[in-house]
Amino acid sequence: MKWNGRSVLALVLVSMVASSFLTMGLMKNSAGESSSGTITASASSLFSGSQQEYPKEFKKLLEAFSAIKQEYIENVSTDQLVEGAISGMVGSLKDPYSDYMDPATAEEFNSTLHSTFQGIGTEVTMQNGRVTVVSPFKNSPAEKAGLKPNDQIISVNGESLEGLDLHQAVTKIRGPKGTKAVLKIVRPGVPEPLTIVCIRDDIPIETVTSQIIEKNGVSIGVISLTQFSSDTANHFKEQLADLEKKGIGGLVIDVRGNPGGYLLAVKEIGEVLIPNRGKIVQIEYGSNSKEKEEYFSKAEAAKPYPIAVLINAGSASASEILASAMRESGGYKLVGEKSFGKGTVQSTMEMADKSQLKLTIAKWLTPKGNWIHEKGIEPDVKVAQPDYFNATQLPTDKVLARDMAGSDVKNLQLILSGLKLSPGRNDGYFDEKTEQAVKRFQASHKLPVTGKVDAATRTALEDSLREEIRKPDNDLQLQKALDVVSRDAKAK
Repeated sequence: MKWNGRSVLALVLVSMVASSFLTMGLMKNSAGESSSGTITASASSLFSGSQQEYPKEFKKLLEAFSAIKQEYIENVSTDQLVEGAISGMVGSLKDPYSDYMDPATAEEFNSTLHSTFQGIGTEVTMQNGRVTVVSPFKNSPAEKAGLKPNDQIISVNGESLEGLDLHQAVTKIRGPKGTKAVLKIVRPGVPEPLTIVCIRDDIPIETVTSQIIEKNGVSIGVISLTQFSSDTANHFKEQLADLEKKGIGGLVIDVRGNPGGYLLAVKEIGEVLIPNRGKIVQIEYGSNSKEKEEYFSKAEAAKPYPIAVLINAGSASASEILASAMRESGGYKLVGEKSFGKGTVQSTMEMADKSQLKLTIAKWLTPKGNWIHEKGIEPDVKVAQPDYFNATQLPTDKVLARDMAGSDVKNLQLILSGLKLSPGRNDGYFDEKTEQAVKRFQASHKLPVTGKVDAATRTALEDSLREEIRKPDNDLQLQKALDVVSRDAKAK
């Protein structure tokens, strides 16, 4: 057996990426090194010696195994029973971030670690027995379709996910480019399940993007991090250097919707941002080990410009490490909404047959010793996005028309409001004013002016709303962060 990723290279990504099996672990120790050697030696003595070397509790396990092999009505392979026993042990931990993958699943998992993959592009975990969205990737089919953090996916293409483990559920969600994933979801605060249709596509793993936005006479660099992969830190430093050469007067780091990734990546980014060689994070390992590790910045002085960090409910794990370090060690402000709240670290172990075991091995604490697990991080400046940012897909199985009522019409009215086409009401009743708003939209987009939301009108409405959401001027959280930075820049 081989542990992958102890210490600074450990796993700090929230569980699984639906449709990709993307992990953020890195190999550090081989089977003969440091703690891995102890684990390997222990396993060898356990399974290679006489029966007396087994823990006495294994007798019960052996009795159950023997009874099933001898008495069960059908033939059951030994592999099936062993796989089931391991899965059962991991399941008994009641930890959504610990996981077991059989050899076939692990092979698929590893095949897409550092490449473009096909799927819907969202990070999911298992919470209370349901597949729960942590965050859709930016510009992914999942984001375009309207998936939100904390959405619970209960079925895919009519097949229930109830009773499936995370890997089985993800297998149903992922699929070839161009195919549909019709998701039935439960959304907190919405009384009825929603249907969201995602068209699977290539999901490029581009983790760093940047731009310059002028605000109040200040040129402000904006760097967006979608996750912390193996190349993220290098790309971040390259793009930051380019922004600095262009003379930025401030910086906004956007980790909204970033589910986490390599601890090494966030450490290297923190090393160039946190002033005064400040603490970035501290790691405390499991109850059987008193080992602790602390990581510090390499920067002597602060950047010569103000910085703010954008967070929301989709900012998890490594994103929260960066956000908390920037605030507690750097004195920078956090803007947006409360983060996800994952304060644990995972590492993977590869077994002889190439199956993999992912276990929570440590918890991480903020520089001031706070554990944000299941609590999240509250921003210094709270800003909610406009209501229409929460609009969902319009139904694909019916035409919305005058005198209809319900949640679909209410969602339509929300979309029309976001497009500045006042529907006259927002209670879910399709009246004359809502019809007139639809007609105005159809006329402006050269569609048949019927006042009915058919397939063509539905597609045009959703495309138009996405364009509105992508405009920086409509992103209230970004605008507030730019305000904060520009004011601080002028105050210097």
